[in-house]
Amino acid sequence: MSAPSSTRRGPSFQVGVTDRLAEFPWWGLVIILGAVLLIYQFATNQTYKSILESLVVGVRLTITITLIAYVISLVLGLATALAQLSTNVVARNIAMLYVQIVRGIPAIVLIFYTALVVVPAAVNLINALGEQLSSAGWLAAENPLTGISIRDLSFVTRGIIALSINYGAFSAEIFRAGIQSIGRGQIDAAHAVGLTGFQTFRLVVFPQALRRILPPLGNDFIAMLKESSLVSVIGVNEITHLGKKYAAASFLYPATYNTVAFLYLSITLVLSMGVKWMERRLETE
Repeated sequence: MSAPSSTRRGPSFQVGVTDRLAEFPWWGLVIILGAVLLIYQFATNQTYKSILESLVVGVRLTITITLIAYVISLVLGLATALAQLSTNVVARNIAMLYVQIVRGIPAIVLIFYTALVVVPAAVNLINALGEQLSSAGWLAAENPLTGISIRDLSFVTRGIIALSINYGAFSAEIFRAGIQSIGRGQIDAAHAVGLTGFQTFRLVVFPQALRRILPPLGNDFIAMLKESSLVSVIGVNEITHLGKKYAAASFLYPATYNTVAFLYLSITLVLSMGVKWMERRLETE
C-alpha cells in the first residue's frame, strides 16, 4: 500500500523552504534594518540632524571630486592603454613605467606625493618655461606661464589630480585588456575592406571593447568614490574630513561616524545597483 501523498511531499516541501531561506539575501535585510534605524534617528534625534546637516556639503564635494577625477582618469587610462599597445618603443615603455609605478604605490602615499611634490614641481617647471620663452622674446615678461602660482592650486584640485593619476593606471589596464580581447580576425577583416587603423579602432575595436569593460569601469567608479575619502589627509573638506572635524569638536564619535558610514554606504549601494543594471542590460543585448 502506497504512502499518502502528503507524506511523500513532506520532505521535498521542507527542502524547498530550506533552500529558499538559504538563498534569501539576509545581508540585504541587515542593511535595510540598519538604514531604517539611522533614518529614524535623522528624523527624530536633533544630534543626528545636526551631524547630517554638517556633512551635506561634504557629500556634494565628494561627488564632484569623484566625477571630475573619474573623467580625467578615463582619458588618461585610454591614452596609456593605446601607448602600451603601440609599436612606438618610447611611448610603450613610458606608459608601462607609469602603470607599474602608480600600481606599486599606496593611494594615500600617492596623494601626499602628488599634492606636495608633483604639483609644486610641475608649477615650477611651467614658470621656468615661461621665463625661458620670455627671455627668448617669444612671450612678454609677464605671461600666463610665469603668472601661475602654487597657491593658485587648491588642495581640492591637487586631490583631483592625485585620484586621476592613481585610477588612470588601473583604467589603462582595463582598457588594454578590453582592446586585446577583440579577435585579430575582425581587425584583419576591417583592413581588408579598406578601413584605416584609426577607423578600425573607432568603428570595430573600441565599440566592442567598451561593452566588455563597462562593468569593471563602473566598479572602478565606486571604488574611486570610496577612496576619495583619502584626500581628507590633505585637508579637503569632503565627507570624511568634515566628519573627523565634527567628531573632534563634539566628541560624538559613534553618532558622527555612523552618519559618515551611512552616507558612503547609501551612495555606493545606489551606484552598485546602477552597475548591476548595466551588466544585465549588456547581457540581454
